[in-house]
Amino acid sequence: MSLNIIFMGTPEFSIPALEDLIKNNFNILSIYTQSPKKSKRGQKINASVIEEFSKKKKLNIRNPNSLNTKEEFKFFKDLSPDLVVVVAYGQIIPKKFLEVPKFGFINIHASLLPKWRGAAPIQRAIMSGDKKIGISIMKIEEKLDSGPVLSSKEIELNQNLTYGEIEKKLSIIGANLLIEALQNLKNGKVELKKQDNNRATYAKKIRKEETRINWNLEADKVMAHIHGLSPNPGAWFKHKGDRFKIFKAIKSSLSGKPGTVIDKNLNIACKSNSIQILELQKQGKNKQTVKEFLLGYKINNGTILT
Repeated sequence: MSLNIIFMGTPEFSIPALEDLIKNNFNILSIYTQSPKKSKRGQKINASVIEEFSKKKKLNIRNPNSLNTKEEFKFFKDLSPDLVVVVAYGQIIPKKFLEVPKFGFINIHASLLPKWRGAAPIQRAIMSGDKKIGISIMKIEEKLDSGPVLSSKEIELNQNLTYGEIEKKLSIIGANLLIEALQNLKNGKVELKKQDNNRATYAKKIRKEETRINWNLEADKVMAHIHGLSPNPGAWFKHKGDRFKIFKAIKSSLSGKPGTVIDKNLNIACKSNSIQILELQKQGKNKQTVKEFLLGYKINNGTILT
């Protein structure tokens, strides 16, 4: 039996799953992705990475602004999918859509459900100092990320890695797990494990007001904050009115008054210990290593960053 699949995804995280579906010869009926957006700088219209990838693969593309129209539902229903695979699509799926496919909707979610349901599971896991992280393949139900789990995989969460690095790693693990789950589905070997709703936690979307660095926290927490928001949206501080984003740091044993620059290598004191900046970006400039940055910009020892 060859499954007829609709794929819904938008960011880079979705690419490995779609690639593996193609490699394993699943029949892709259509790709749903978010409609093109204007870039932050200028008025250029940018298609999603999934749309660009799908064009190269000559796949059918659908990018409605909303699924909540009669026309969109009819188009979707007429495709007669056996299954819909969702990977970071970015829209809520209406209930009536969920009832169309024979095998329902399956989602790749970047957490060990029921922990970190919601929009920002990887970022929240890093920022909370979790020791473990993982991927869950789950069946979508009407309530957010509450459906039964087909399979999952746990890995160690290395706090020296950034959100972007961990996301890339998990996207590949998720793609592999997805193919295993679909093969089991085809062979009638799927076992659905119900989530314990009493153990559920939620990964709320990152708010702008929580991106500023608080040097009055311990170094471990400051580093988790930096890495959890790297590369996007980025944790930041101010110096002489300019905003600087930090993308990577390591923990140091040096100490001082929180927020103070304590050596020439941009070690910044925290509540306990310090962090040494490895990569950063001045507002309006390109990202640089700390060595490159210090060749053209000086922050004196004893400066207090805000």
